[in-house]
Amino acid sequence: MNKLIDELKQILQHSTILPEADMKEFTSLKAGGKADLLVIPGDEADLITVLQRLASRKLPFVVMGKGTNLLIRDGGYHGVIIRLDSGFSTVKVEGNALIAGAGASLSHVARAAMENGLGGMEFASGIPGSLGGGVFMNAGAYDGEMKAIVREVRVISRDGEQIRTVSLADMDYGYRYSSLMDSNEIVLSAVLDLVPGETQDISAKMKEYNERRNSKQPMELPSAGSFFKRPEGNYASKLIQDAGLKGLTIGGAQVSPKHSGFIVNVGGATATDIITLMHVVQATVLDQFGVMLEPEVWIIGEEQ
Repeated sequence: MNKLIDELKQILQHSTILPEADMKEFTSLKAGGKADLLVIPGDEADLITVLQRLASRKLPFVVMGKGTNLLIRDGGYHGVIIRLDSGFSTVKVEGNALIAGAGASLSHVARAAMENGLGGMEFASGIPGSLGGGVFMNAGAYDGEMKAIVREVRVISRDGEQIRTVSLADMDYGYRYSSLMDSNEIVLSAVLDLVPGETQDISAKMKEYNERRNSKQPMELPSAGSFFKRPEGNYASKLIQDAGLKGLTIGGAQVSPKHSGFIVNVGGATATDIITLMHVVQATVLDQFGVMLEPEVWIIGEEQ
């Protein structure tokens, strides 16, 4: 790994290279272990170089955005984490279409749409993640989903050798699913089809959604948003609440008393605290209601 780090420092022109990166600083739960190496590419050329070098060495790696749906186990991640950030955050408008980079935050993209009199993305204005992650997992809120506005997605293969454009039809969107989860391709950017509207009306809808979010969700504490996927025909938060688990605390991790679909870090939570609490919630809900809750949060890395 040290040889790779030295090599990347020499050849990457616009990137940040962080050995032994403390990933709690880069994830919204503010918990978890370190990554052997975190690379934040400054542009597409540097990303391609990193992917090619990793492929040639057969080194494990994962790609992240804002870290709002990611938890690294306390033993850390023995590989490379690539974070798409400001180097992939451009947003531009062409007619009723908006073209945005994978590293742009969903809130920033929604705001840019509003400022240009384009509606249809209001639902995403409060989702605390990146466009790349939103497109990859078909993020949604308030009865809206990314699949309703995506026209096409530009992706790169994991070896850095092929860039292609994937149409909406080929994204094969489902609930918190896209075909990219199977192909493992990496989102570079996306074209969103929006609709003309009055800026003040779009802004008012965004404000309404965000006020609802702030009143019902524990925005004041570190979390990963809704921790569990919605089970068919039900809601994870209702099942958790009906199981009497609201407020349950293990270490620094807690089922939020404000919204039982959230696991929050009330102070000093470890990844182990969060995962242990997750398992207790899953086992209790399964025992009482026969429903196995699936985490929406991506959990990777080694046990301590």
